[in-house]
Amino acid sequence: MRHISWFILAAVVAACGTDTHITRPIGPWVWTGQQSPVLTLYTVVKLPSLGGTSRGTAINDGGWVAGFSHPSDLIRHAALWRDGSILDLGTLGGPNQNSSVVWPGLNNPGMIVGISETAALDPLNEDWSCSAFFPTTTHHICLGFVWDAGVMTPLPTLGGYNGFATGVNNHGQVVGWAETPVHDPTCNAPQVLQFRAVMWEPKKGTATQLPPLHGDSTSAATAINDRGQAVGISGACDVAVGEFSAAHAVLWDHGTVTDIGNLGGVAWNTPMAINESGVVVGFSDPPGDADGSFNARAFRWTRQTGIDSLPMLPGDAFSEALGINGRGQVVGISFGGAAGSRAFIWQDGQTIDLNTLMIPGFPDHLIAAQDINDAGQITGRLVEKSTGKTLAFVATPIVSNP
Repeated sequence: MRHISWFILAAVVAACGTDTHITRPIGPWVWTGQQSPVLTLYTVVKLPSLGGTSRGTAINDGGWVAGFSHPSDLIRHAALWRDGSILDLGTLGGPNQNSSVVWPGLNNPGMIVGISETAALDPLNEDWSCSAFFPTTTHHICLGFVWDAGVMTPLPTLGGYNGFATGVNNHGQVVGWAETPVHDPTCNAPQVLQFRAVMWEPKKGTATQLPPLHGDSTSAATAINDRGQAVGISGACDVAVGEFSAAHAVLWDHGTVTDIGNLGGVAWNTPMAINESGVVVGFSDPPGDADGSFNARAFRWTRQTGIDSLPMLPGDAFSEALGINGRGQVVGISFGGAAGSRAFIWQDGQTIDLNTLMIPGFPDHLIAAQDINDAGQITGRLVEKSTGKTLAFVATPIVSNP
């Protein structure tokens, strides 16, 4: 599923005196019974790399971060950060192949899921979904993997060649999508084979297909919570990288698939995360995308209220919600304006540029917030001002009396 916008490329506000007037109401505020509110600010730790650029895409409640880093310009490897150090998770095909953790694919026990090239070439010469997330298109077979206790294990397909793993819950249930042996007429070259959403349970050795909506050809799952509710997309095979493959945003709930709606467009309707309360966030096109053009806005869905767009940061044209925690805080990316890509946090009805919540003197620019844990810690990517390098980070909330 192509996630184009992920690759596109301040001051703290103070109150006047001791009253509650705020010059720019950026929040988030915590009331303590004092006359002035307490402002939540963030400290940032930049994470080490394998030599090149890196990105954090998942953070668990223990503060572990998973994502990817580049040992060289043309190679990307899945990575785990813990206790201030980085671990190269390797690949399923040797050091010169690519691997990555693309979605928030890390649970609290430390199981990690993602994608990796193998040493074998795809006999159908497909690009497959992985091609949108690696530096080069190699036409090697790419599979979903589970990394647990130092061992990377491939996940089986549904009879085709390729697979893709995105999310894992605390029970070890893994979701993603995989090819079937069916030559699908809704595919566009170079894609040939149909793909379907899958829930793998590696400890049981099972793989369960999650069907598309009636009338659709393909499906893909992007996240799963501890209640076993999964979210993802349903649509046409297309080129297996989003667009019309994401005609519908869906929820699978123990055998039942439900269309959760969209913001009016016919493409790129993509849930990205679901919390334990069943709140779903992601991105969806508004009307005007009949040609498949990407024009997405961040959304939030609940069973009670349906789907609603989240306010974008001023001056921006696009946004995506990428992560949500148990408290309902949402993080993501806003872009398409003069300010460039900016990480945001949404809570209590406000979308806030995360850069405005950094402690005074923070020099770097947060360009995307990918995931948030229940303690409010955020991971993503920033541009380091001194070097221009893109690095993974962890932002940790503190409180300050403004």
